[in-house]
Amino acid sequence: MKATGIVRRIDDLGRVVIPKEIRRTMRIREGDPLEIYTDTDGEVIFKKYSPIGELSSITAQYADVLARGTGLAVVITDRDSVIACAGISKKEVLDRRISQSLESIMEKRENYVCCVDSERIRPIEGVDKEAAVVCPIIGGGDISGALVMLLNDNGSCPTQTETKLAQIAASFLGKQMEE
Repeated sequence: MKATGIVRRIDDLGRVVIPKEIRRTMRIREGDPLEIYTDTDGEVIFKKYSPIGELSSITAQYADVLARGTGLAVVITDRDSVIACAGISKKEVLDRRISQSLESIMEKRENYVCCVDSERIRPIEGVDKEAAVVCPIIGGGDISGALVMLLNDNGSCPTQTETKLAQIAASFLGKQMEE
């Protein structure tokens, strides 16, 4: 565990303020769910809760089937990082943070489809791959993550079928979040 040197007191209602610097670094936003763990050494650990992370086996299987069916690499993210992928090296992308561009698309609750004259986005920090299709995963009215299909090396735009498959997959995963 990394020490920050920041000390906070608990108020009379049992609350503690997480400093702004830590919230910004860890991308903790107002209303984000946090899991609380305790350790035998007396440590209390707050961890960002990822509802879509609970579906990791389903997301991995869905990504694999989608990648095989379309021939495009598929990446599934929560609101902060990649949680499943197929058609691309897991070492290269798994657990990497998402880019500000992808975060912006999710916040707008809009789909992104790459076309010849559109702005290209790199959805994963530190990975030199561009998105073909991005569909936010929305369950119970909340944004849980995104399903991203990456462009092939030839950079050809996705077909209508590939776009529709991504939308269906994101809707399916959002529905799983509700159950």
